[in-house]
Amino acid sequence: MNKTPIALIGAGAIGRTHIDRIGRSGTLRLAAIADPTDAGRALAQSLGVPWYADHLGMLEGVKPRGAVVATPNGTHVAVAADCLEHGVAALVEKPVADTVAEAQRLVDAQARTGVPVLVGHHRRHNPISRRAREILQSGRLGRLVAASAMATFLKPDAYFEAAWRRQAGGGPILINLIHDIDLLRFLMGEIESVQAASSNAVRGFAVEDTSAAVLRFASGALGTVLLSDAAASPWCWDFCSGEQEAYPRQQVQSHFIAGTHGSLSLPDLQLWNYRGERSWHAELTLEQSAVHQADPYSQQLQHFKAVIEGSEAPLCSALDGLRTLQATLAVHEAAVSAQSVRLEAGSSQ
Repeated sequence: MNKTPIALIGAGAIGRTHIDRIGRSGTLRLAAIADPTDAGRALAQSLGVPWYADHLGMLEGVKPRGAVVATPNGTHVAVAADCLEHGVAALVEKPVADTVAEAQRLVDAQARTGVPVLVGHHRRHNPISRRAREILQSGRLGRLVAASAMATFLKPDAYFEAAWRRQAGGGPILINLIHDIDLLRFLMGEIESVQAASSNAVRGFAVEDTSAAVLRFASGALGTVLLSDAAASPWCWDFCSGEQEAYPRQQVQSHFIAGTHGSLSLPDLQLWNYRGERSWHAELTLEQSAVHQADPYSQQLQHFKAVIEGSEAPLCSALDGLRTLQATLAVHEAAVSAQSVRLEAGSSQ
């Protein structure tokens, strides 16, 4: 079988995660690594693949079918745009960019070149998320009215030895909450406006350690998200879903969605509804969905292969990545301004 050649641009922690999953795949192969560091060069040598200090040299020398862009956030758009100009599909790690304007540049480049972009919001590829979306789209919950998501966990002191994690842009809103915002968009639809408050009272760093937000969806449904990286707590997707081997799994739930005809908790996929009379005096019935576990990073790469081949549309397009970034930045803006932030409609391309 001819395996699809995928190059890696940026060999940091998330880049190595992709290398591991490419290595496990029976349909993909690592074509090259582009990373300017000595560690990147040593990694390429250990894996027996070509190494390039510069991604442009790699794109011209190797000509892969696709490339994973796992460089620092501020370089995502420029590097991905270079891939598109060379006819190479790009899987761009989240966040898609640092600013909405930069993300729009990538949306425009994708539209101009016609080369596909997949943004790496990996939770969309978890079978739990996919099944939850099927349930919601089936109408089993009726009209969606509310959602609640918790992302509360404790980062150790050593995590903050890196100075950038104590500075603007390094806080948990952009690093962690963006995952929950994207998952809620995937399940509930577009976010129309945001209100929020943040606190740095625990550590006193320039970045927040706790934040709470109220989201208004275009459907009229409301959502709340509670975030803290200073809380001794099990209530977050990474702990509950079991998709991250680095964290011990907890048998609790982190996301809850309520509709006029039923409610769903995640990640356990328990659906509550009324079989007869719909009233708070009547008994609720519990249904349990069960899905096979699958690694979302592996699933994402297999989807990327299908996107490259043109058999599937990107599950998270450049425009999707832009809108998730826009909503996440709105949480920060609303917290700083103490004002409701209305999201402007992005490009429809």
